[in-house]
Amino acid sequence: MSLSPTDSTLASPVIPSKRRRAHTNQQSPPLMDESSTASGATPGHIPKRGARACTACRKGKNRCEGEAPCRRCQLSGQPCIFEKPEKKNGQLLSTASVERLSRLEGQYVVMQSQMIGLQTSLDRILAAVTQPGAPGVMPPGPPPIYPQTLREGPGPGYVTNVSGTRTGLDPQYDPALMQDQRPPGQRTFPPLPGFAPPPHKYATYGIVPSTAASSEDESEETLPRSTINAPIEALQGLANAAAEAAAAPSFSASSRVKKRKRTEPIPRNAFPHVVEKGLVSDVEAKELFHIFFSGCHLFIPIFDVSYDTYEGLMERSPWTFDAILAVAGKIKSGNNPPAPSFYKALEEAQGIARSSLFGPVVRKEAVQGMLLLAAWSTNGWLPSGHAMRMALDLGLHRALEKLADSNGKKRGEEEERDLVVSSRIWLCLYWFDHQMSLGTGRPIVLRDESSIRHCRVLLSHPMSSATDVRLISLVELVAQKTQIYETLTSMNGQVNHNTLAFIRRASEALDKWWRDCDELHRQTMDEDSLLVKILAGELHYAKLWLVCVALRGVSWDKMPFEQRELAFQAKDAASNCLSIFLCSQDYRAALRYAVHDSLVTAAFSGLFLLKMANLFPGELDLGSITSQVEQLAQLLSDVAAERYALTLRVMLANLRRKVGLAHPGGPGDAMVLGGQPQGQPFADPHAPPQPLVPPQQPPQPITMEELGLHFPQGAPAPPALHPADIPVWLQEQSLSDLGLPVNGSDGIFMNLSRGTGWPGEFAPMPEAW
Repeated sequence: MSLSPTDSTLASPVIPSKRRRAHTNQQSPPLMDESSTASGATPGHIPKRGARACTACRKGKNRCEGEAPCRRCQLSGQPCIFEKPEKKNGQLLSTASVERLSRLEGQYVVMQSQMIGLQTSLDRILAAVTQPGAPGVMPPGPPPIYPQTLREGPGPGYVTNVSGTRTGLDPQYDPALMQDQRPPGQRTFPPLPGFAPPPHKYATYGIVPSTAASSEDESEETLPRSTINAPIEALQGLANAAAEAAAAPSFSASSRVKKRKRTEPIPRNAFPHVVEKGLVSDVEAKELFHIFFSGCHLFIPIFDVSYDTYEGLMERSPWTFDAILAVAGKIKSGNNPPAPSFYKALEEAQGIARSSLFGPVVRKEAVQGMLLLAAWSTNGWLPSGHAMRMALDLGLHRALEKLADSNGKKRGEEEERDLVVSSRIWLCLYWFDHQMSLGTGRPIVLRDESSIRHCRVLLSHPMSSATDVRLISLVELVAQKTQIYETLTSMNGQVNHNTLAFIRRASEALDKWWRDCDELHRQTMDEDSLLVKILAGELHYAKLWLVCVALRGVSWDKMPFEQRELAFQAKDAASNCLSIFLCSQDYRAALRYAVHDSLVTAAFSGLFLLKMANLFPGELDLGSITSQVEQLAQLLSDVAAERYALTLRVMLANLRRKVGLAHPGGPGDAMVLGGQPQGQPFADPHAPPQPLVPPQQPPQPITMEELGLHFPQGAPAPPALHPADIPVWLQEQSLSDLGLPVNGSDGIFMNLSRGTGWPGEFAPMPEAW
């Protein structure tokens, strides 16, 4: 029999009392037969306390004389029977069990001594820190949040906010001027940006803390079994308890808290928001807040419009509030240079985000702020990973399971709201993290599918929001795409009969997903609703993505008939996806609020159609394809997504030149596609070899009109487009590759931030938030 540490500690104090009782029983006279007992018993005998009772008296819960026969049995005429004493528990234990019990007791003694030593050390440290006038120790009081060096006057060329941080956003900053002001022989550097972490202690602030009792029979005074799985968190809790006990005015045993606290109270916000700081006016902040909730919350369904109000978010989380204003400021500017409110809100939100890297996370709204900064950034992989770690630290991955399993307990409204909000944050973060991994070709870090098992519970909850149905659809879709990606990756690019059969089964599973989710949407929406259109577009793009992952590395001229049919099915999916984007007026208007993932969906569909048109010009309707792509490029330019629009324009211009399609442009400022002549662009691999001819003149450069770009009259010509600016997946040698690149969207679209990037006339916008 194996005993738990709790059982061993509770059983050890009982052994001495049992030994004393056994010693008393050994000193009592031996039992005799009834005749001898009856003759030798004295009428005034009073049994000693703790003597054994006969069977009849014990069943009736009566006092027994302890000698056979007792008086009650004699009067009732019942046989007076004394059972033999039971054997001790120690006698039933085997030698191995006794050794195990002794070993566990020894381990418990060692752990207890270590805890006592840790608490003693903490008491000494706290006594030294709180002692006034100690040499080298700051006087008591709240420590300053920011270093004194940052709060002093900044140098030229940097904008200073209230917290003293500086960034290189000052338009008057001149590096040459800074170089002239340096003392001879001395090199100076600007201070690092960011805020110092707030003085919060590391503790359990989560909705479902791991230090909670593992079961109902686990008392508050015992060591919970979950602390064995999280020893560092348990030690942090002990350290916090010791700090609170040391800070108490009395150090007596009666003043110490006996019950263990499950969660720490959430401290106040350490950072003010931009309105409180006076960086953005209240009128402009309300306007930006309204812009965000006009469409942004549909693409990142992490908010509840009825609960996340202007005043509510401003009070609960300045970080999330500033991030909302920054995203709305970017959307409001469009193709124009951003307003100062955008940079101020972004600077404050980024500063608070940097401070969370080395400080504890105390509230769940912080995860919302970090997720917003990641979602509207072109490089959101790192911030989304940090948001995932923050959510795990808060225990948000356990909120959905607790929301689904109430155990018959009635929770308060505040606790219920916390669980609903935490579940919504975790589901949105789970979807976004997996989508980032699948879209960029990076490995999926989180593998715990059990945390989303009860996702549909959120739909039937009274506190569910209107966008929860879209959130559940996204989570279920990304779960299926993850299984598809892992299965196709294990096939190592081999397209055989098993691969084609799996693609058919996966396509049927995607259709089933759409039918189920469409039924959920139709309960509260009609077929022309924006969310229903977005759902249909995600279905078509998922089918396109499925084929592109399967055909990765497969050349079109070597594909058999079945693979060729798959390519044309993917073409139909891409065309349907573009039709939804272009034919729905609500969808076209909502693209200005979209995150980069939605823009990639539209742009990649257009690029795939252009690749298919290059490979099969005689089997496709080139006029329809070029018209669709041209409309999409103009739409992306209107919503300030020039990175994707320019990639489409370059590909479209090359297709028109190859097939001889007329373009509406005329002669204008030229842009050279490459440095060296490359002969006829996009040569047909099936064309017969041509005889050697003398070198011809280089091809005519692509004009601005061909790309659909118009610059002011008399403006200087932009620099030549460097070959490195065109992704390999779009170059001539890769036109026969219809598969998705290994690095995902990073290997498809042009990067305008390179040193050779073209053109440099677009509005400056930070890529990495």
